[in-house]
Amino acid sequence: MAHQTRSARKAGLFDLRWIIAVLFGIYGVVLIVLGVGFRTDEDLAKAGGININLWSGVGMAALAAVFGLWAAWRPMVVPERVEEMPPADDAAGAGER
Repeated sequence: MAHQTRSARKAGLFDLRWIIAVLFGIYGVVLIVLGVGFRTDEDLAKAGGININLWSGVGMAALAAVFGLWAAWRPMVVPERVEEMPPADDAAGAGER
């Protein structure tokens, strides 16, 4: 019988880094849209003249890109479980008759 080898597969979408990247990406895009389209002078005055929604959204989108690149470049490898079979000539009781 041929020798069994252990194989591995990538974790894919179950990798926690992809989940974090998607969530930060969604929140980042929402904040960028709010920062660009729905800002008021009153909001800018509260934040000391800084468009905090826009900059927070840009930071979250950048963090999402970092997590996505990290997960793509260094994928999580999940080993598959392989049962070891004893060789056929070592069967129990074969030589005791």
